[in-house]
Amino acid sequence: MSNAVDSVWYGRSPLKYFLLPFSLIFLAAASLRRLLYRLGILRVRKSEVPVVVIGNISVGGSGKTPLVVYLAERLRERGIRAAVVSRGYRADPGPAPLMVDDSTPPSKCGDEPYLIYHRLHVPVSVFPDRPRAVDALLGKADVILSDDGMQHYSMGRAAEIAVIDASRSFGNGFVLPAGPLREPA
Repeated sequence: MSNAVDSVWYGRSPLKYFLLPFSLIFLAAASLRRLLYRLGILRVRKSEVPVVVIGNISVGGSGKTPLVVYLAERLRERGIRAAVVSRGYRADPGPAPLMVDDSTPPSKCGDEPYLIYHRLHVPVSVFPDRPRAVDALLGKADVILSDDGMQHYSMGRAAEIAVIDASRSFGNGFVLPAGPLREPA
């Protein structure tokens, strides 16, 4: 299955053209959702501390987590306390934000939050509702780094850093499902 998807998204497969009508539906829905946030119809929850989103606009890994670790280490060197918020891919945090600690297994928080916590020993909050995960970190940091979350518009942010896979770039340039993009480049 992965090879078939790769050939459509990153190769020359003509199947992408058959998927374009579905991509147009996806694009319309994503654009409408973003517009509703911009107009204030859907609420953005701003944080008391700056939130920096390290994300991407394409599906798949692009090096977000290593950049989060790097930035947190550089902030620490400057005496700035960083904390991290994450969805926790395949995580089961429960009904409230989970604060990762030494006893939290990866199955509960996800591999990436587990790695971040054990590498940095900074506060890490895991929850699908990103604004609630941010709230759990208030008072614990001067800056909150979001490992992914670029399309979570309800989470207020001071800045975004878009990470792009240099070898794959934006694939065929189409949005899901005809291409790998979550939003147009």
